[in-house]
Amino acid sequence: MNTLTRRRFLIASGTAGVAAAAAGAGLVSWHTLAQRATADPLPPGTRILVIVTLYGGNDGLNTVIPYTDPAYHDARPDFAYTADQVHQLDGQLGLNPAMSGMAGLWTAGRLAVVRGVGYPHPDHSHFRSMDIWQTASPDSPMTTGWIGRWLDATGDDPVRAVNIGSVVPPLAVGAGSAAAALTLGRETMPADLAAAITGLGAADPADTAAQVSVATSYCSERTVASTFSPVLGAPVTPPAADDPSPAGSGGGHSNLQQQLDLVARCVKAGVPTTVYTVSLGGFDTHADEKGTQETQLAALDTAVSGFLADMAGDAHGSGVVVMAYSEFGRRVRANASHGTDHGTAGPVLLAGVPVRGGFYGEQPSLTDLDDGDLKPTVDFRTVYQELITGVLKTDPEPILPGAPATAPLGFLT
Repeated sequence: MNTLTRRRFLIASGTAGVAAAAAGAGLVSWHTLAQRATADPLPPGTRILVIVTLYGGNDGLNTVIPYTDPAYHDARPDFAYTADQVHQLDGQLGLNPAMSGMAGLWTAGRLAVVRGVGYPHPDHSHFRSMDIWQTASPDSPMTTGWIGRWLDATGDDPVRAVNIGSVVPPLAVGAGSAAAALTLGRETMPADLAAAITGLGAADPADTAAQVSVATSYCSERTVASTFSPVLGAPVTPPAADDPSPAGSGGGHSNLQQQLDLVARCVKAGVPTTVYTVSLGGFDTHADEKGTQETQLAALDTAVSGFLADMAGDAHGSGVVVMAYSEFGRRVRANASHGTDHGTAGPVLLAGVPVRGGFYGEQPSLTDLDDGDLKPTVDFRTVYQELITGVLKTDPEPILPGAPATAPLGFLT
């Protein structure tokens, strides 16, 4: 930390909104969660939203693949998939070969694919685009996330939303509330880094209100980590130096299956949490995309399909709905490095027992493009509106100001 002063760090963190770890949410221990599950359990079948953020910009065209479209094969001849390689969903679209679990969910009628999801006036920046998805404000920057605003609007129970990981994403930070942070296992870090984080959390009378909030979040992170670590099992193993998962847009855990295993423990225990947030990074596939993306999609597929199989057989888990999204899709045409560059629209995947499987939204054209990018056909806030209404049982209007007035897509039963 000798190259970065505390004040410069707090200013940068406060501006970017990346350090809102449990600020305003109160501290909650695993013991407290267990007590709440005993004293005030969620009724069996209560709907629960699990949000999976795929950091880096997942290539939607090689996730839900238009395998019969000549324009698709012409645009990326070196890594387009053929009909015999994909999990065919119908006569035109198929899932990536790494997604056999999702294909099983489709067959069971529990996977919805919303096609062409994006937002007006797309931005190719990872950070601005992710900010738009997490704040649900495409027209102007906001300091609160859409789940954070739901927390603000619906009460002050600190365990209504839980992020798996010590740093709460902007989507779960409101004006006066934030999701609780539950660390994944016992964290280990070098002593000098732990000391640095402790120093970042130290009070300074010269701090602005924003800097106080960020400093508080770092103090909270250390307290949350020390509180949970004795009861959450073995230390989390740091990723290997050649692990590609953390790459791409600087976000997301690589251990998605471990994150969802922890969510499953909470759900089956009856913890009164109705929103969980988890993440997977590594989708920024500018080069050698095919193998890299298949690895990441396999991690997503194994984690989500296994989690939902566990949930489907549990009384408390039968109401779980998983949403997986990324900040943008990729360009239609391949680049010179056998990869794809930042694009616009992409599919949103929704799965679970309450999901009405099938396709929703119009498939974007691969020939009618916007300067080489797909034209979005579904506003992302339309998906959020249905989740807020059908899963969180809340009026979406105050949570999504300015969202278009559209009919529900109908992906929930």
